[in-house]
Amino acid sequence: MTPYDVIVPAGGAARRLGGVDKPGLTVGETTLLDRVLAACTGARTTVVVGPARPTARDGVRWTREQPPGGGPVAAVAAGLDLVTADTVLLFAADLPFLDRRTVDRLVGALDAADPTVAATVLVDAGGREQPLAAAYRTAPLRAALAGLGDPDGLPLRRLVGGLSRLLVADTDNVAYDCDTWEDLEQAREREKS
Repeated sequence: MTPYDVIVPAGGAARRLGGVDKPGLTVGETTLLDRVLAACTGARTTVVVGPARPTARDGVRWTREQPPGGGPVAAVAAGLDLVTADTVLLFAADLPFLDRRTVDRLVGALDAADPTVAATVLVDAGGREQPLAAAYRTAPLRAALAGLGDPDGLPLRRLVGGLSRLLVADTDNVAYDCDTWEDLEQAREREKS
């Protein structure tokens, strides 16, 4: 498998959760961020973009988007400054069910894809692409970023929407994220079952 790096944007405002530190919330006994980081143990470099916080994973590199709170494209820009692998995975910090199997599926699918394919992206059961649960070829991602100008406040789809991508079915519902208190409670119930 191709060596890869990981970027985890973790500096959002969590407005639908009243501004709490969403990556620090727990499902089971583990924070959302630590659950994502545990799935990424095969990464050469793991970059978390957001305020530094305690984590169970050693070797994580921390950085901040500019300006802090500048959104997902600004977070990707900051993370790309610290990665060197030809493949980079982007994962939201609130994916409690992300697992190593899915990480390997995304990387393996990109490895097997035609070189013109720039990304492999999880697609949930509702048919929605999950650009923060995806593997990207680093060069096209950097080129797309360079074409945007100032990344502050831009939606992620502006960055990745023009990239050629292969869709990977999320057969295990690992792209489930925790945007609301109801989402978090459902994740906690799912963890118990």
